[in-house]
Amino acid sequence: MPGKSFERDGDGSRVGNETELIQTYLAPLAEGMAGAFGLADDAAVLRPASGCDLVFSSDPIIAGVHFFADDRPADIAWKALACNASDMAAKGAVPLAYLLTLALPEAPERAWIAAFADGLRAAQSAFGCKLIGGDTDLTPGPLSIGITIIGSVPAGKFIPRHGAKAGDHVFVSGTIGDAALGLALRREPSLFSELTIADHAFLLDRYLRPRPRLALADAVRRHTRAALDISDGLMKDLSRLAGSSLGIALKFDAIPLSSPVRAALAADPKVRDSILSGGDDYELLVAVPPEAAEQFLASAGKLGIDVHDIGVLNANVPTVALDSSGEPITLRRPGYDHFSR
Repeated sequence: MPGKSFERDGDGSRVGNETELIQTYLAPLAEGMAGAFGLADDAAVLRPASGCDLVFSSDPIIAGVHFFADDRPADIAWKALACNASDMAAKGAVPLAYLLTLALPEAPERAWIAAFADGLRAAQSAFGCKLIGGDTDLTPGPLSIGITIIGSVPAGKFIPRHGAKAGDHVFVSGTIGDAALGLALRREPSLFSELTIADHAFLLDRYLRPRPRLALADAVRRHTRAALDISDGLMKDLSRLAGSSLGIALKFDAIPLSSPVRAALAADPKVRDSILSGGDDYELLVAVPPEAAEQFLASAGKLGIDVHDIGVLNANVPTVALDSSGEPITLRRPGYDHFSR
């Protein structure tokens, strides 16, 4: 993990140099991983278990794009690792380790980096992986956190994004729209005045601290043909799951919603667009063969995880959302895209 120095003269409240940052705050996150070498080397070694394939995914987050620069550092760290762990769940993989690239606009305050490390420690403990390396740098741009996560699946059992077939049932885990409304609240706390303080806290937590559905990884491997997590919006990711030759007529009333989202929707019908096109829920969206649908439901039920059948994929039809009258819902945009506004 050694890299360029970003030494700064300061008043003592900021990290003095890169060695302090790494060895004091980050190296403890690698304890117990022999191949990490205490983050004192330029590379790490990871040996997969016999009969397993390694799975890799990388999903950076940037201040002003994926999170607010003044979010709590522990929340930023949790989200950085959680969105990557969610990709592992969608592939049926178990997280093993991760690499961290931390680009900072200035030498961080010790209290900030300590809280950030605490957030990573909590996340990696929850997700079952440890830090094995990476880099730290100064950047002229905003705070940027790049994570590459490494997971493991039994050989040949990786679940792709594409591979669904006509007749497959589409299931979604949890509830949809919570994070989109949480983001709206983070931007403007006075929104959704009809909701309780507890409702606000729930929605904000769903945005700030996504919970990857790692407990479903085994069920995903055993019962699904294709899977991905919902990061860019339900309709956009549903279109990705369907691919170019399949589609689904999604009844809006079939989408699982939390009580706070239902209350917000009842007060303002425009919330419907956020439910369909908002991102950051990090719930799983999976295609299950009809003969495996009951087993998938049973597997999720044993884990205490709600999954909902939201429709069936068909050949050569568009992917659309339908209102209660059966009419197509027109969206301003189908989901999030970094290069489209």
